[in-house]
Amino acid sequence: MPLTLTISHESIPTNKIKEAISELTESMLKWHGLIGNSVMTPNITSNVHIVPEGLSFSGGEEFDAVWVEWKVPSFAFASAEIQKGFGQDATDIIFKLAEGKVSRDNIYFNVVHTVDGAWNLDGIAMSNEELGEAISKGVAS
Repeated sequence: MPLTLTISHESIPTNKIKEAISELTESMLKWHGLIGNSVMTPNITSNVHIVPEGLSFSGGEEFDAVWVEWKVPSFAFASAEIQKGFGQDATDIIFKLAEGKVSRDNIYFNVVHTVDGAWNLDGIAMSNEELGEAISKGVAS
């Protein structure tokens, strides 16, 4: 489940980015009841995009911001409780690690849901049902 963290120039210090990815990953697992899941945990991948100074805009004007975006199957982030809970966690995590360089109202979170069957684990395309079955096998004992 790819996480894309997009950071406008120096909104999060470089030495804090790894911590941001770790904490965002842990929050996603927590909100989905998957802490310690041996299938899901290694399948959360992340990319960090740092936007050069002066190339982030709001209303056509330059600004500093951070965007947290997940690409997940349609059954992930499916309830308002999970959406709001993770959104609050993500905002708190980024705000803390940004050390005052970005305001809370310039921290954004969104989810992109994939089409059923357009997902894979270990190079095998799976339906949502098959994916759910695979993830259930990784439940920590």
